[in-house]
Amino acid sequence: MKKMTCRQLGGACDLEFQAETFDEMETLSKNHGMEMFKKGDKPHLDAMHKMKALIQTPEEMKQWFESKRKEFDQLPHH
Repeated sequence: MKKMTCRQLGGACDLEFQAETFDEMETLSKNHGMEMFKKGDKPHLDAMHKMKALIQTPEEMKQWFESKRKEFDQLPHH
C-alpha cells in the first residue's frame, strides 16, 4: 500500500488515502472530492477552482496527472 493525502493530490486537507495503484488512489481522491463538493466545503471548493484554472487544456491535465502518477510511483510501500 502507498499513501497520499488529499493535499498532495490537489485537495485541501490532510486526509490520507491508501491504495496499491495510482488508479485506485485517483478513485479515492475523486470520491472524497465529490463528497466535499456535496457538503459545500469551502476549502475544497477553492482547491477545485484552483485545479480547474491549472488544468485548462487536455495536455495540461495529462501533464498534471503524469506528475502525480510519478510522485505515487516513487512513494515507499507501507
